[in-house]
Amino acid sequence: MTETTMYLTRHGQTEWNLQGRMQGHQDSPLTITGKQQAKWLQERLQKVPFEAIYSSNSPRAISTAYIIQGDSTEELRTKAELKEINMGLWEGQLIENIREKDAEQFHNFWEAPHLYQPSGKGESYAALLERVIPAVKDIMGKHTGGNVLLVTHRITLKVIMAYYLGKELHELRELPDVLSTSLSKIVWRNGSAHVELYGDTSHYKE
Repeated sequence: MTETTMYLTRHGQTEWNLQGRMQGHQDSPLTITGKQQAKWLQERLQKVPFEAIYSSNSPRAISTAYIIQGDSTEELRTKAELKEINMGLWEGQLIENIREKDAEQFHNFWEAPHLYQPSGKGESYAALLERVIPAVKDIMGKHTGGNVLLVTHRITLKVIMAYYLGKELHELRELPDVLSTSLSKIVWRNGSAHVELYGDTSHYKE
């Protein structure tokens, strides 16, 4: 029986995470804690023989991926389709200000994603789903029988996991949050996907 395994993680903590700012397609550097989180995950995964590591092309994800890669020789590839949801005019803004100025859509973003309407040139959850799931399927098709790691983002990762758990967008809020460098795992056996791990942080050491 052929098994193809995808490990998935979110980038480490960033400066904007600490400041309470929305990031989306914009970026901020990993904090010292964020780098440590990535190192903990590197230690957890160091004995897994990855065929490849795929990262979003956002610098915070790439930085996390390089730390996890360590001294290993598997190829690290960037893929724009793995970026975070585009948050439009919210990007770079403080969460508290968004909540105050755009209360309805802020609520929808977290609690009713199927109703969320982005500002500016932002993406809907449906658009994110249409962007990321074909990319995931393409990656898995290239590594049949192997192990692959994806380094991506909070909302993007929740959408991926929801899809493979058979959840609709309106059910997304029911899933647990995805913490920095938490580990998820999907295994394909004979064409069927099985979620074996979701948002696990047992590698955290403090």
